[in-house]
Amino acid sequence: MPATARDRLVAAAFELFESQGYDGTTVDDIASRAATGRSTFFRHFRTKDDVVLPDHDALLARVGGRLATASPAGREIALREAAGIVLAHYLEEGDTARARHRLASSVPGIRDREVASVQRYVRLFGQHVHRWLDAEPDGPLRAEMVASSVVIAHNHVLRRWLRGEVDAATAEVLVDRALGYAVALLRGGPSDGPPAIVITSGQQDVEQVVHQVRAALSGKNSGATGLESS
Repeated sequence: MPATARDRLVAAAFELFESQGYDGTTVDDIASRAATGRSTFFRHFRTKDDVVLPDHDALLARVGGRLATASPAGREIALREAAGIVLAHYLEEGDTARARHRLASSVPGIRDREVASVQRYVRLFGQHVHRWLDAEPDGPLRAEMVASSVVIAHNHVLRRWLRGEVDAATAEVLVDRALGYAVALLRGGPSDGPPAIVITSGQQDVEQVVHQVRAALSGKNSGATGLESS
């Protein structure tokens, strides 16, 4: 049996939601199943919805604390570890997290609050990444893209685990890989470096010109930044 009253209430709530439905379960039902009273329930949760959702306030505080300690050289690691804090929480919840996922698919109020929580994480990541990048070229745009991409990458893999498509160990590997795409913009945008210029007389067909452009962009022209066709 869960050790704390809060844990017992959460466990009791999900047992009842699974057996008699969300709408058919009352706060009194939950408190009784957890061997507590209504006052104990309301010391931990404001509403029945709150007993379902993770403690996002505590998670956000931990994520923000990790991002706040990032050094200029350690920002990518900080983003990965901050996202890892959230993933680890869900993995530790195990069946409770999966039960919540099933519940959110059928209870609009729970689903709406979970969607709203996603935006809280985007804003938190954004606050820190803006602080890091805003003074750089295209920094504000890159910051928005990084923050959104980190959360999208994390949630994409998390949903696969919640649906039972991958196990916990695989989810951790996949999140690390997905975050590699998300944090790439910390290192600069796609326009870094000199432009590649192709000059053609018009006697070549389109495919020849495209081939030259691709060769220039992939560095196959001995570092040249311009190509000429007579």
